Amino acid sequence: MASAQLAIDVVGEPRPEAKVLALRGTLDMATSPSLRSALLEATEAGKEEIVIDLTRVEYIDSTGLGSLIGAQRRAQERNGCLRLVVKEGPLSRLFNITGLVRVFGIYPSVDDALGDTRRVAAAQA
Repeated sequence: MASAQLAIDVVGEPRPEAKVLALRGTLDMATSPSLRSALLEATEAGKEEIVIDLTRVEYIDSTGLGSLIGAQRRAQERNGCLRLVVKEGPLSRLFNITGLVRVFGIYPSVDDALGDTRRVAAAQA
């Protein structure tokens, strides 16, 4: 099996207080430190609004989820927010099954996340 890889692209800073990161690959124990570092850098730079585009992430394990939860907590401690962009499929099911759809603001597109519109609701059991 090939080693896990995660690419983190800075898509832009649509406003001085916002940062958009697009992830590609897998978010797991091997790659989570890279994400934690990028998110810490963003919060240290005073970014109050962080959008993470997960539409090209193939897999997230519990360590990856922990990285996202930690980033959410840090953002809230600084009166900021962390929003996720997730497409329909395995990742959206993961966020629903774990109940994290109630913890994170999850949106269908980066524009929706930046505008805080069309937030995805938890699926009904």
